[in-house]
Amino acid sequence: MTGRLMLLDTASLYFRAYFGVPDSVKAPDGTPVNAVRGLLDFIDRLVKDHRPEHLVACMDADWRPQWRVDLLPTYKAHRVAEEHEDAPDAEEVPDTLSPQVPVIEAVLDALGIARVGVAGYEADDVIGTFTARATGPVDIVTGDRDLYQLVDDARGVRVLYPLKGVGSLQLTDEAVLREKYGVDGRGYADLALLRGDPSDGLPGVAGIGEKTAAKLLAEFGDLAGIMTAVDDPAAKLTPSQRRRLDEARPYVAVAPKVVRVADDVPLPEVDTVLPRAPRDPAALEQLAKRWGLGGSLQRLVTTLTEPRA
Repeated sequence: MTGRLMLLDTASLYFRAYFGVPDSVKAPDGTPVNAVRGLLDFIDRLVKDHRPEHLVACMDADWRPQWRVDLLPTYKAHRVAEEHEDAPDAEEVPDTLSPQVPVIEAVLDALGIARVGVAGYEADDVIGTFTARATGPVDIVTGDRDLYQLVDDARGVRVLYPLKGVGSLQLTDEAVLREKYGVDGRGYADLALLRGDPSDGLPGVAGIGEKTAAKLLAEFGDLAGIMTAVDDPAAKLTPSQRRRLDEARPYVAVAPKVVRVADDVPLPEVDTVLPRAPRDPAALEQLAKRWGLGGSLQRLVTTLTEPRA
């Protein structure tokens, strides 16, 4: 794979589209299609502005993998809508968003945009593995700050983080991370682990907020260095920090594997090249008519067929 690779954290983006586009945007039968049309508009803007040679829509085949739950039972536990013994638990999703996801998948497939999800893994892990294998620059498009851990200036890996709608993206490189959080990409996972993240059910270390975590990482280098310092009486830790870090050892022992994205997912063979024409024009026409995708889909098709520099 040569040239710029763009990886979409698809669920993160269609959630944003769902909440950013009015639910008055509907198909001819009255079904809301705001997430579908919003995502298509987003992809159109991304392709126009950033001109990737490769594009992959990365999917959550399992939004809460059991191997992460086994390590940390609180992981995303508050977002479970329905538990299943022999299948992944169902995530709490707005009633009018769930029916739009299969439409999104069908449109991406008809367009010929690569769509990859792997059983037992989150989209983050698919993104992490594609990033690890890439030989050229990588743009990761996500509204999830967890993926800041993949930012790597030396490899040309950056995160495009939507600030408002699709027109305002924060191009996140190591300079941005150092300015905002005091760490680089490699250090961001340790920062997130220490400070915790209620949205993912990560408790963090009691009394260690974002600023304190950044200071500790600056002082001791990484999580392993911090935990080594706990056992060193000469290390510059306050009594409270030393006690709380010591008490958090069981959490610190398992959390790194939970927080860090996998980079060894068994990816399927897939053509990642950005299509220059729809793969299945007939299916796309039927989808456009059935769901009233109108200008959103037509603009993206036009953008894909335009000559590229």
